[in-house]
Amino acid sequence: MRIYALLELGIGVLGVLVLASVPLMSRLYVAGPTQGSLGIVLRGIVSAICLLPPTILMGATLPVISRWVKSTRDGMAQLGSLYAANIGGAVLGCFLAGFYLLRVYDLRIATYVAVVLNLLVSLAAFILARRTRRDARTTIAETDLESSPGSRLVYLAIGLSGLAALGAQVVWTRLLSFLLGVTVYTFSIILAVFLVGLGAGAGIGSFVARRTTRPRLALGVCQILLSVCTAWTAFMLTKVVPYWPIDPWLALSPWSNFQLDLLRAAPAILPATVLWGASFPLALAALAGSSAKDAARPSGTAYAANSLGAVAGALLFTLLFIPVLGTMRSQQVLIGISVLAATVMLVSWRSRIASVILMVLLVWTVSDVPWHAVAYGHRIASTLRAFQLYPPTATHVLYKGEGLSSSIVIAESNTGQRSYHVNGKTEATTALEDMRLQRMLGHIPALLHPNPRSVLSWGFGAGVTAGSFVVHPGIEQMVICELEPLAPPASTTYFGKQNYNVMNDSRTRVVYDDARHYLLTSKAKYDVITSDPLDPWAKGTATLYTREFFTAVKEHLNPGGIFGQFVQLYESNEAAVKSELATFLEAFPNATVWSNYANGQGYDLVLLGQKDPTAINVDALQERLERADHARVSESLSEIGFHSAVELLATYVGRAGDFAAWLKDAEINSDVNLRLQYVGGLGINAGTHENIYSSLLKHRRFPQDLFVGESPRMEALRTLVLARRQ
Repeated sequence: MRIYALLELGIGVLGVLVLASVPLMSRLYVAGPTQGSLGIVLRGIVSAICLLPPTILMGATLPVISRWVKSTRDGMAQLGSLYAANIGGAVLGCFLAGFYLLRVYDLRIATYVAVVLNLLVSLAAFILARRTRRDARTTIAETDLESSPGSRLVYLAIGLSGLAALGAQVVWTRLLSFLLGVTVYTFSIILAVFLVGLGAGAGIGSFVARRTTRPRLALGVCQILLSVCTAWTAFMLTKVVPYWPIDPWLALSPWSNFQLDLLRAAPAILPATVLWGASFPLALAALAGSSAKDAARPSGTAYAANSLGAVAGALLFTLLFIPVLGTMRSQQVLIGISVLAATVMLVSWRSRIASVILMVLLVWTVSDVPWHAVAYGHRIASTLRAFQLYPPTATHVLYKGEGLSSSIVIAESNTGQRSYHVNGKTEATTALEDMRLQRMLGHIPALLHPNPRSVLSWGFGAGVTAGSFVVHPGIEQMVICELEPLAPPASTTYFGKQNYNVMNDSRTRVVYDDARHYLLTSKAKYDVITSDPLDPWAKGTATLYTREFFTAVKEHLNPGGIFGQFVQLYESNEAAVKSELATFLEAFPNATVWSNYANGQGYDLVLLGQKDPTAINVDALQERLERADHARVSESLSEIGFHSAVELLATYVGRAGDFAAWLKDAEINSDVNLRLQYVGGLGINAGTHENIYSSLLKHRRFPQDLFVGESPRMEALRTLVLARRQ
């Protein structure tokens, strides 16, 4: 118990050290190799240095405390109950961190709370150690190092069970995130449901282990049932959950949708997770020896085998099976792994043959995820309903692919409109309002810069924003960061006309890397940088909207360089938009805000950041557009409704000073709090973009010192800007 107390104390101390060492590790990381295989290895080393010390101590707690039980069947069952209690605490920790500590406070506060809990557990363990009679601890020295016959097969079975469990979590998290929305709350819900199942299963497994006389057979039967439940989950995620008639827009509170998400996720994945939870205590019971006095060795080895299998499952399914085989085949592999674990435990050849036959039947039942789920995600029910009501809007799929980090669908409506979808979210379309935003993000900074030569873009998507630079004369280098290797070639095939075939342009270099990682590990500077990532409420995207990252972007701009940032108003709320604007304007005090308007309204913003304030000469810009070398630029702008410099500049909304009062209560998004993904995740179904846009327009002023010129164009621009103020 004293060792257990020291382990908990060590976990708390290391938690503080990891938090404090992150800035140092960041500097060491940037100093090393960053691209290619060496960069991936370095990421693994940095992660190991930060995470292995505390997690090794966490993994040691169960074997250490197991020395207080004997390795009899009853003792091992008692240990299974401790395992269940530990997972129950993990469920509470998951909800506490995901829905409260990180949402309301930040990473530091969440870490300090965890550290305090470690210290309290350590103190309680020390007190229990002092109150325990010495004769109750005399059995600690009595050890039985002999392994029972067939124990290696038990370790193999529980290792395969761990492999299947974490592999399934990877596959099912991807599929469920389409259907529930890829917010931080969705991942917390999925993890919590998974842990609830494991905890409940551990309790059930402990109960069964106390009463069965054939724990190895019970473990084998458990794996057979797991293959059945894996097929059940595959059925639920492809045939049932996507088609539940749920319209998320009907809920006024995001918490109502969270409850619905929980109710949809639970019946799909709980059965299998309960059985995985039951597998561990059953394996402990199978390892029990009637004369053994020390449970530490078998329990520790079983725990290690299960954990190593889990590591293998996470890596294999993330890096190999899903990108190569897809989610459907990956689920078929999961069924095979469970049956293999069962055959290891089953003695009878008849039962083994029956298991293989069952596996073949179950594998045959697994279906591919419907492309509608990948395309429309949590809005699939309302979208399919709209197709029924308005047949001309119906859509058919042109391309579907599952990659390393994303699943992509490219579709076309009956009217010829094409759309690009990623992970259940529409990211780009050929509709006028979407094309306008995508090209504005490229054309405006390129035109306001006097002579752009180098460009950095992140988020290839349909390629329209990056492709906007193709038509600008003088561009010599275009670097595009994209995380998913499937995206550029697919978009080039189906959006080549709209993106000017940017991928195959001789000036283009596509870097398959995270945009933040690439920028922070690169010394290159650019004339124009554009950012068009996934929606800010998508888990992880908020790191591209932080104060620290915007500061890093500023350092990678050449003198006179311009940074263009996409900000969405749709599927967002006022708190999220305020956070995005306030954070950007803090890093770029001279920034300007532009609107993608349609019929007097808009649901997208373009933020332009510069180190120094620069006046915009309206006459010079019009003359530039009329030059022969800018003919393709003018044509590109005309296609999205801008026929002159005045019409383009009339999308101006304001500057930092204009929004000071509106942004006074805005929360700054930083690396420590990532506030944006938490407030943004609450507004995914808000539908308040018109109100937000109206609030912005109330602060619109004509900037006399920003726009300059001597022709009637200035007066026309003033009239348009003030006319659109509401």
